[in-house]
Amino acid sequence: MKTHAAFRVIPLALMLVPWGLAQHVTVTAADPVYMPGGVDSNSPVWWSENGFRMLNSTGYSLISTGSSQFYMDRTEWVDGLRLLHLPFWMESVWKDPDGVLFGWYHHEPSGVCANGLTAPVIGAAVSFDDGATWEDLGIVLSAADAPDCNARNGFFASGHGDFSVIPDRAGEYLYFYFGNYGGPVEGQGIAVARMAVADRWGPAGAVWKWREGSWGEPGLGGLVTPVLPAVVAWQASNTDSFWGPSLHYNTYLQKYVMLLSRSCCGERWPQEGIYIGFNDDAGNPEGWSAPKKIIENVGFSPGWYPQVIGLEEGETDTLAGRKARLYIHGISRWTVEFEKEPVLDKRLRRPRPQ
Repeated sequence: MKTHAAFRVIPLALMLVPWGLAQHVTVTAADPVYMPGGVDSNSPVWWSENGFRMLNSTGYSLISTGSSQFYMDRTEWVDGLRLLHLPFWMESVWKDPDGVLFGWYHHEPSGVCANGLTAPVIGAAVSFDDGATWEDLGIVLSAADAPDCNARNGFFASGHGDFSVIPDRAGEYLYFYFGNYGGPVEGQGIAVARMAVADRWGPAGAVWKWREGSWGEPGLGGLVTPVLPAVVAWQASNTDSFWGPSLHYNTYLQKYVMLLSRSCCGERWPQEGIYIGFNDDAGNPEGWSAPKKIIENVGFSPGWYPQVIGLEEGETDTLAGRKARLYIHGISRWTVEFEKEPVLDKRLRRPRPQ
């Protein structure tokens, strides 16, 4: 959903969310940190010889450079003129072993519906100058379902968008977690697709969606089985669905972590809260824990587009450790700390050394 809203911060001293003997996360209020550009999507970050780099998008993109997320001293326009699909929201990046930067963008075609509703698609791009300019590699994910111009969510008639891309630990596949906004309600919600890293230079036609337990549906026009299904369809005025996934691999937990927004249950995407889920393997769509709420939204505050950025050098929005900053809609007013529950020795009923 590409729109903006004023912020009203919810007082939040500390929130603890347990999951049995698996893991928990503590959210603690902190001095605010602001992303340097306008934020209307996930904001990918990476490290290079130029320092810490960040992309912020609102239909165009700004690139910022600094020594860390806490000190960004230069912001410039991104040159997207070589992209074939404008406007674009660059939502994820990945640097390959040769240092080439690959990126994936959300694009909203114009003229889909006379009432202004659109049907987003997801495209791929490559940058040879550390994100300053981008060349289009084509659309890689599009919906199977025709637009429903009578949809009442206020923005989308169908489509795929608002996504995150993350590699597996072996460097074999890149996984796309995205929102599917059209078709029958049983196909709507958070869906997943994958592409072999070896296909990164020719991605159009090389992305495959997960459906009914296999990766057999084409990225362009194929059907999906949602990982987190919508409860009420996006065509309805009272949509109830997760959306906007942001994923990172947590080196402390040795798990994948997914942050989500939840739209519920009125017109124009009112936000009910921010949620979190865990998985040992991003390539196992059925392995996600049930999402648990970590922050309550009041009206449109504190917002949507949740993501973490790790605190250590080399950590990013897709790689973080035990502690990180939590951003919502481009503002971090919180730290998050992940904790593993101790393994209990059943005989002694006390923590066993790990």
